[in-house]
Amino acid sequence: MEIDAKLITYLEDLSSLTLTEEERQRLPAELEKILAGMAKLSELNTEETPECSHPAISAFGQNIVNDALREDVVLPSFARESILKNAFESDGAMFVAPKTV
Repeated sequence: MEIDAKLITYLEDLSSLTLTEEERQRLPAELEKILAGMAKLSELNTEETPECSHPAISAFGQNIVNDALREDVVLPSFARESILKNAFESDGAMFVAPKTV
């Protein structure tokens, strides 16, 4: 892939950034290094790598795959009246908020 001034301008517009002239001069070399690193990954032999060698883990340390398929359990909730007593405005059953477009 050829990294020229046209591509730099396109990326600048796409990312809504305004680059200085120094950054425009430096960016092609940096992008070349990034692309070379990505091309190096294609040299890896992944033929014997299993599809998913480790379970997906959420930010809370839970196994996402198993948790996503767990059974739903109905748990008790708060009484509607106790929640609505803190509302700025309600109709007795729901919060009332200004209409937005």
